[in-house]
Amino acid sequence: MKKKEKNYAKKGKKTKTNPAFTFVETLAVLAITAVITAGCTISIAKLVSSAKKTSAKNQIEQYSAALQTYFIDCGRFPTTEQGLYALWEKPVLYPVPENWDGPYLERRPAKDPWGTDFEYLSAESSIMPSEVPQNLPYVLICYGPDKEKGGKAGGEDIVSWE
Repeated sequence: MKKKEKNYAKKGKKTKTNPAFTFVETLAVLAITAVITAGCTISIAKLVSSAKKTSAKNQIEQYSAALQTYFIDCGRFPTTEQGLYALWEKPVLYPVPENWDGPYLERRPAKDPWGTDFEYLSAESSIMPSEVPQNLPYVLICYGPDKEKGGKAGGEDIVSWE
């Protein structure tokens, strides 16, 4: 018994049917996909950059809160030499705080989202940047994605006084 072949022809005319995509159609789909992917990549890069800046600001706020608690316990802020590690371990450098009741952080002071250390400067420091407002007891600085002081065009510093 022979199988009947389906005839897709209309009114007696035979037509060739090909369910596959043509080369031009395939190229068009690939081009559209490439354009959409490029747009998404740019958007994601901007979101990641924004998230890192927000994370650095949050870390600065956490360090500021811990520094306030340190001040309440010890009667002074850590010196520049003692740095943020004074919030984690009792300082051994002069002046050693007698009423240190830390640690004031849940974990060691971390690096910023770009992998560099936050800079802590006490008001007693002789290397206080000129752009810092007067009468601040300390300054926290994150140098941002360019990892350099100052920074321009997306690489601006993130500071505790702004």
